[in-house]
Amino acid sequence: MLFNSYVFVAFFAVVYSLYLLLYKNYPAQNRLLLVASYIFYGYWDWRFLSLIFISTIIDFFVGKNLFATESERRRKSLLVVSVLANLALLGFFKYFNFFSDSVAALLQTFGMHAGFVTLKIVLPVGISFYTFQTMSYTIDIYRRKTEPTSNFLDFALFVSFFPQLVAGPIERAVNLLPQVTSRRTIKADQLNAGLFLILWGYYKKVVIADNVGMIADKIFNGYTQYHGVDIVIGVLAFAIQIYCDFSGYSDIARGLAKMMGFDLMVNFRLPYFALNPSDFWTRWHVSLSSWLRDYLYIPLGGNRKGPARTRINLGLTMLLGGLWHGAAWNFVAWGGFHGAILGIYRGLDRHPEHDNPLSGKYQYPRVFAKMALMFALTLIGWVLFRARTMHQIGYMLTHWVGGFSDQSPDLVHKLLFYSIPLVIIQIYQYVKRDLLAPMKIRLVFRAPLYAYLLLWIFIFGVRAATEFIYFQF
Repeated sequence: MLFNSYVFVAFFAVVYSLYLLLYKNYPAQNRLLLVASYIFYGYWDWRFLSLIFISTIIDFFVGKNLFATESERRRKSLLVVSVLANLALLGFFKYFNFFSDSVAALLQTFGMHAGFVTLKIVLPVGISFYTFQTMSYTIDIYRRKTEPTSNFLDFALFVSFFPQLVAGPIERAVNLLPQVTSRRTIKADQLNAGLFLILWGYYKKVVIADNVGMIADKIFNGYTQYHGVDIVIGVLAFAIQIYCDFSGYSDIARGLAKMMGFDLMVNFRLPYFALNPSDFWTRWHVSLSSWLRDYLYIPLGGNRKGPARTRINLGLTMLLGGLWHGAAWNFVAWGGFHGAILGIYRGLDRHPEHDNPLSGKYQYPRVFAKMALMFALTLIGWVLFRARTMHQIGYMLTHWVGGFSDQSPDLVHKLLFYSIPLVIIQIYQYVKRDLLAPMKIRLVFRAPLYAYLLLWIFIFGVRAATEFIYFQF
């Protein structure tokens, strides 16, 4: 069930109406949301409900036993059960095809038949997101950072909460679970924020992402027919598409949650304003980058064992982060690229980001130069991410230089037409240092802004309910 479909609009209208009717009975609200979440997820394929249910059962009972026992050996064994069970499910459904196809290709180079290792497995939507979410629950209990809930249905709702179930943000139990297990209040400021986030998210998805995505698809799918400026336009279009598509989903998820009295974590903080790779990963897909930091990078040793080990830890973390995004070598290359520039910047960048980068004397030239360089590096990374073959990566990275074609003016016009409003609003958010700044302006300006967003959604929004890019991960 896609957020940008009429089916979901009707679904949420019914669920939200019932939710408000049960306003004084939060346990009943939780049961309603749990049923709604399973209907929402089962709409794609009801058979995959068994996977999310298995993860929920395992981690609920592992969490209870982890908290109840003092034996360190038993606690470690229980944690291993949770981690291995979740990774086994994720690994089989997400990576079996990748590794079997790689083995098949290797065997075929030696003239061997490889049919016995090939099997087409359907990837359950959202499995990477809810697997990491439920794993963090047992890991945090093991670390004694949180306590388990004794109510299985509340825990099941924590795992399956439909606004953020299939594409995040990846929530932690310490944040979301207490909101599930206590009565929510819906305040005016939450409704206002929710309305803005939903409008802004839909605008980013159906107006910007889906329209500029046509430019990106045209150039990436027929890349050998383009060179020079057209290649740059295609990469820029994809950079805008993936950002507006993914952050648009996160905005809608946060907005829907706020309408029900929940606060989900911010998943995007204007990532294209980043000054260096470290800054980028505090702004892009924050719930994943912080998960990798807390549950992988720091346990590996973080930056505590010297510069060389730090770079190795960064590289391993980003390689696995790339592989999390998809079972393909281009994602591994994308992760490796970001790991490499993180390591390089760590040694060279003596002026890391700070609280107010535009303060002080002579800050503007340096800040803008750093932003431009980081954005250029990000674009190179997006080529690795979006391309499907090594030939395509090589071609697109070596054909950036060149002039205009007959198609260039039209491509530039379309890209600017859909992107300039985004740039203006995001500059305002950056200057105000507040992602909700547009909803805090005076009503005489806010009303026309909301009217503009609605008008463009209805006039220029792509009518077909296209999937969000991160559903495939």
